[in-house]
Amino acid sequence: MRKLVVITFISLDGVMQAPGGPKEDTSGGFKYGGWTFPYFDEFSGKMMGEQMKQPFSLLLGRKTFEIFSSYWPQHEQGWPGVNEAEKYAVSKKLKKITWKNTTLINKNVVEEIKKLKKKKGPDLQVYGSGDLVQTLLKHDLVDEFWLKIFPLILGKGKHLFGNGATPAAFELIGSKVSPSGVIFANYRRSGRIKTGSFS
Repeated sequence: MRKLVVITFISLDGVMQAPGGPKEDTSGGFKYGGWTFPYFDEFSGKMMGEQMKQPFSLLLGRKTFEIFSSYWPQHEQGWPGVNEAEKYAVSKKLKKITWKNTTLINKNVVEEIKKLKKKKGPDLQVYGSGDLVQTLLKHDLVDEFWLKIFPLILGKGKHLFGNGATPAAFELIGSKVSPSGVIFANYRRSGRIKTGSFS
């Protein structure tokens, strides 16, 4: 069974909204779009490049899909293979899809994603897609998190765990820190939560 990997930029207080630019997602009056920009350096670019080289299929929510599909078809040199990769767009609003190799999932989302995980193929990578991620967390469908944790607090905004999640334990499988203080931390599902007492 292939893994489902959530890849996201988050602030110290867990905000994941609009990391890429001022107009990316202003919903809720969010005014800090593009908050990752000052922290990107050669180290961060290399780390992102290594992750993007791995075999993948994409699973994206509507907003992220629209951003990706309007950009990557003309800029594949920045992400080799992205246009040929298998892609799944989760949305009830999308009507027309022109990005090749894309399948629309517009009903029975949880069951369809469960089927995708059982299907042979590269791991399913989820970039951004805040609303979709909430559904994945609620139904315990995330196998790994690849987090980029930035040294700032944003306060209001869409949070990675904004709607809660099914309790689960994870183990750290890799971490590095950039010169600008961004923590690249990868976590893998490791079973149920264990509790105890110091007394």
